[in-house]
Amino acid sequence: MSEAYTTQMDAARKGIFTSQMEQVLENESISRQNLLEGVARGVIAIPANKNHFGLKASGVGAGLKTKINVNLGVSKDVCSFDGEMNKAMLALEYRADAIMDLSVSGDTEGFRKRLVREVPVMIGSVPIYDTLTRTGKPTEEITLDDWFKTAEIHAENGIDFLTIHAGLTRKCVESIRANPRVCGVVSRGGAILFEWMEKTGNENPFYEHFDRLLAICEQHDVCISLGDGLRPGSIKDSTDAPQIQELITLGELTKRAWEKNVQVIIEGPGHVPLHEVEMNVKLQKKLCHNAPFYVLGPLVTDIAPGYDHITSAIGGALAAMHGADFLCYVTPAEHLRLPSIDDVKEGIMASKIAAHAGDLAKGIPGAEKQDLTMSRARVSLDWEGQFAAAIDPGKARTYKESSQPLEKGVCTMCGDFCAMKRVSDLL
Repeated sequence: MSEAYTTQMDAARKGIFTSQMEQVLENESISRQNLLEGVARGVIAIPANKNHFGLKASGVGAGLKTKINVNLGVSKDVCSFDGEMNKAMLALEYRADAIMDLSVSGDTEGFRKRLVREVPVMIGSVPIYDTLTRTGKPTEEITLDDWFKTAEIHAENGIDFLTIHAGLTRKCVESIRANPRVCGVVSRGGAILFEWMEKTGNENPFYEHFDRLLAICEQHDVCISLGDGLRPGSIKDSTDAPQIQELITLGELTKRAWEKNVQVIIEGPGHVPLHEVEMNVKLQKKLCHNAPFYVLGPLVTDIAPGYDHITSAIGGALAAMHGADFLCYVTPAEHLRLPSIDDVKEGIMASKIAAHAGDLAKGIPGAEKQDLTMSRARVSLDWEGQFAAAIDPGKARTYKESSQPLEKGVCTMCGDFCAMKRVSDLL
């Protein structure tokens, strides 16, 4: 990167249009000037670590297409880095915009380096998890330097955005005690920090020493994804005092990051009923100064284990319609197991449909083009055209070819009763 600027935000504020910004423009309808101004103001983020040399940069935020993220990573029970790499390749095949590594066992650094080397989309990680894995220490024995050394390693490895739960302060802990929850703390990173704070009596290290984190991120041009350690894990806990208390803190930290030219994404809930999704998006945008919003779902009901890719897609589409910028996929395995590669595909498809539906609703230029292409192919019974326009051409073709009609050109749903075939000549 040129010595003339330190980060994408710094470049934008100096009027420098970077190569990463050029890459963003290739897939967006936003104007060059609006992109530059959006990055300068912080309402658009371009996560692009200086050490991620093969990155094809993508933007997240105002006026851009809604992006989707795919979580993967090993656990102690299922520890196959090759298996997770296969999931990463699948995510690329189905055009996911980002991959997050949530590994908590084995050679995590080696896997991160492999992801950065082989994956051209933006990559995220959670150093808080990896601190326990890297050091092997009990939570209460983790030192301040341990926390920040892990963040520094991830930045040096080329990770484009780091999830850091810096807003879960001791004041938030008091709020949890004063406002009991059904499901308590469901964020892994939030739970680890909560335990560390309770057992040591210390303040959240990433909140208390936030400037130290900013220095790491500025040096490597890492975007901070401010994690929601107190996101609701139950519909009953949605939009409660602890969640909002943390969100207020995230807004304050966002301004501090921007002062150092460090880009920010805000993570959001969680389990949220349909009628509160719009309110949650608008609260985030208001309290966090319109920083890009990254939603984990939201899941709109608690009763669908095995189908949570659907509950998430419902909430994600609604959130995107109201201004969410980035959807974290959820698979059918959520709450049940480490997802298989088939689960990953189902999660990707559900999330991509939700993102596209949101883009249609908020009027992203060009979003309707693929839908119109599909409609025209349908009305002319052009099956090859329909497959080409489908979000998953292979699945569409397999379904069509698995059941052949007696009459050529139609499908077995309607056969000779096909409305489009009967009416097309008349119209």
